[in-house]
Amino acid sequence: MSDIDREVRSWLILAALVATGWFVYLLAPVITPFAVAAGLAYLGDPLTDRLEHAGIGRWRLGRTLAVIIVFLLIVLVLALLLLVLVPLLIDELRHLLENLPRYLEWLSGTALPWLLTAVGMEPDVLDTRQLIDTAKSYWREISTAAFEVLGSLGKGGQVVLQWIANLVLVPVVTFYLLRDWDALVGGVRRLLPRRAEPRVVTIVGEIDEVLGAFIRGQLIVMLALGLIYSLGLWLVGINLAFLIGMGAGLLSIVPYLGSIIGLLGAAGVALFQYQDLMHVLLVLGVFGVGQALEGMVLTPMLVGDRIGLHPVAVIFAVLAGGQLFGFLGILLALPAAAALNVLVRHASVEYRGSELYASEPRRAASQEAVDD
Repeated sequence: MSDIDREVRSWLILAALVATGWFVYLLAPVITPFAVAAGLAYLGDPLTDRLEHAGIGRWRLGRTLAVIIVFLLIVLVLALLLLVLVPLLIDELRHLLENLPRYLEWLSGTALPWLLTAVGMEPDVLDTRQLIDTAKSYWREISTAAFEVLGSLGKGGQVVLQWIANLVLVPVVTFYLLRDWDALVGGVRRLLPRRAEPRVVTIVGEIDEVLGAFIRGQLIVMLALGLIYSLGLWLVGINLAFLIGMGAGLLSIVPYLGSIIGLLGAAGVALFQYQDLMHVLLVLGVFGVGQALEGMVLTPMLVGDRIGLHPVAVIFAVLAGGQLFGFLGILLALPAAAALNVLVRHASVEYRGSELYASEPRRAASQEAVDD
């Protein structure tokens, strides 16, 4: 292949990638339920493969029966989450909305003056009353806008129909993807150029290992941490224990971010609620235990060290995905970042073995010889 042909092929590949990104951007609302279904099918495929070959004696479950069992398990787990966790979250959100003005009053009248005095500043440096009035006015505007939006959503028949369609579409697509997952993967593999197939299969296998370790393991770690924080804060007697604990667990997808935000929120609620340091120390103990369990038990057992995503890369991936493709981008950000990490690692190996990388030291050495 000539250099011109290679250049044309490179430009065609780049144009195809740009066109695909633009296509995904335009159809993001339509693709979102399919992406959710594909994610659920990806999570359930390993268990389906194991059940497919399970049985008694010579009798085997088969693919269809295994898919039905896994599908029912997924539906059961999601139903339990909706029936148990969502009402608790709604109740605590209502409690937060009702008591937010009191929290703001305490923050401006007690917490901020004490903090300014502790750091050696005059309490009147900040006009806390003006800050609290501004926050309240913004809060009233936000609350009014939120109620208007909710009211319009309630009256919008098209939006309601879209939600119903998605609720029906996601389970149906998940079921068929689970049933035909291996066939779809085999079909894609057969379409690969024969010369490139071994290399592509190797890279895709590594990506699958990284995604499997990350998604399945991290979801369990997040849920476990959320339950640990929620239970610990509830035992301490902290209001909003479930909301703060589950929020900290969900944010733990970025290392230390969930524990820091959860600790600050729980400590603030403890100070407001009990006006002493004992409950703040108990909150510190809860998050200390959670961090110890995450670092020594949960993450090593469920995730391991195969991900290799830096916390800054995780934050950037989530923000960039949300900015470019909305909710679909948030769903796909971390899997795409993990896959890109594998590709970059292979590209780095290729670069270090190329003449471009190896020729630099020789060129530098020859230049030093000329200078001498």
